[in-house]
Amino acid sequence: MTRSVQAVAYRQPSVLESSADGRHLGLETSRGATPTGVQDHPRFFAGFLTSPQVAAAGLLAVADVAAARYYQPQLRASLDPVVTGNGDRLRFESFSGCGGVYARLDVLGPGLDGGEVGHGTTNVDVNNPLREALSRIGTADPLHLRVGPEELAVTTLDGPVVEKKVPLPDRWLRGFAEAQVIAAGFDLRAELPADEAVRFLRGLPRAGGAGRAAGGPRWVVPVGRGLRPTTRPVPGAVCLPGPERLAALQRVLRHATALRVYGPAVTGAAAGAGAGASGTAAAWEAVLPGMRLTLTLSPDASRGFSGEGGVLDALATDEAAEDAELIEVLLAWEPRVDVADLADASGLTAERVRAALVRLGTSGRVGYDTAEAAYFHRELPYDAGRVERHNPRLRSARALVEAGAVALDGPLGTVTAEDGHVHRVRDEAGVLSCSCLWWAKYRGGRGPCKHALAVRMVRRGAAVGLDFAGVEGGAR
Repeated sequence: MTRSVQAVAYRQPSVLESSADGRHLGLETSRGATPTGVQDHPRFFAGFLTSPQVAAAGLLAVADVAAARYYQPQLRASLDPVVTGNGDRLRFESFSGCGGVYARLDVLGPGLDGGEVGHGTTNVDVNNPLREALSRIGTADPLHLRVGPEELAVTTLDGPVVEKKVPLPDRWLRGFAEAQVIAAGFDLRAELPADEAVRFLRGLPRAGGAGRAAGGPRWVVPVGRGLRPTTRPVPGAVCLPGPERLAALQRVLRHATALRVYGPAVTGAAAGAGAGASGTAAAWEAVLPGMRLTLTLSPDASRGFSGEGGVLDALATDEAAEDAELIEVLLAWEPRVDVADLADASGLTAERVRAALVRLGTSGRVGYDTAEAAYFHRELPYDAGRVERHNPRLRSARALVEAGAVALDGPLGTVTAEDGHVHRVRDEAGVLSCSCLWWAKYRGGRGPCKHALAVRMVRRGAAVGLDFAGVEGGAR
């Protein structure tokens, strides 16, 4: 797995302090994107949290995920959360070190008091002493939150810094992108009231317990006010892959007013496959006073988001790349990105706008909020090109195109692989199937194989009269 190290610099450690007028939580920011360009230590908020204990628990839950590896847990992770100011809310995001759990705490308008929310995205320092202090916040403690440096420090940014060396595996970065694309296909499947949410979550197996038994993924189906386990993906069911990975929700459980579950529709084919059906991703949202905490789980505890392949089609086209450049200019750190408004402003169809948003999601330029069924603008503080450059299937497909290994014949395409084997790609109602082992194993469940991707590239190039071998080879 390709890894690099990014230096994340803070002016000082984040800290929780007490004074005569209450407690003050100062979250220090690193270098990040803002509407006026990149700033070393942007300031996004200074005001009060209306539910301090709930907010502290939510921040700890996001930090728990950032520090966790749910698969091979003996290997520790240390990834600082990301904070985004969207003008009317603050979003704190993290990803587990194993690449299989995405966490986001949305502190909405009702959860904030007495300060304007800025715009931008950066890393935020959550250190061990701060975690211990947050865990001791009581119900009656007023809490002032500052995201960014002190007012004086905004104009005097010289001086020493606290620097962390943060590992950035390419698998983790690709997973962050894939999770957004997959979540865009979710719908609300169940909503549990507080008492049922507590009962259900407290009954889940803990890490390393009997819940890790073999035999396929777990499923749950809404029944009355709650959820009932089932061994089959029946219509209306939601996958619960690696239930021990919901442990971070325990932090906020006693504050939750409801639990919402999101996932893709269970198709007839999946239901017919019974217990042998493969798992699917799902999102679990704890509804909190003025806030939401969402955990999105990959289809299996041993399977991170990075290999799901949902972004490959968007990465493979020059049209989507050009559209994404146009749409990115029109984004303005909105908490909700309206596809129809972007279509009107850009002159593109809604379908092309959605494809462009998928492309922007792969580079961390947008995220997806399942609760509002909408994208939101943010810019992850990482190299935007790495997700595309280090996607092995995309690289392999481009190499096949550049080598002239693709031949088209109506609904059929043939690809001569590097080892001389000829693979046949067939178009069935817009879905490309392939004779290769990848397709036989996953049946499209993890995105297109490299042969289908190469055929799609050549078809799109031929449709506009382009020599794809020349264009695709020169574009990179």
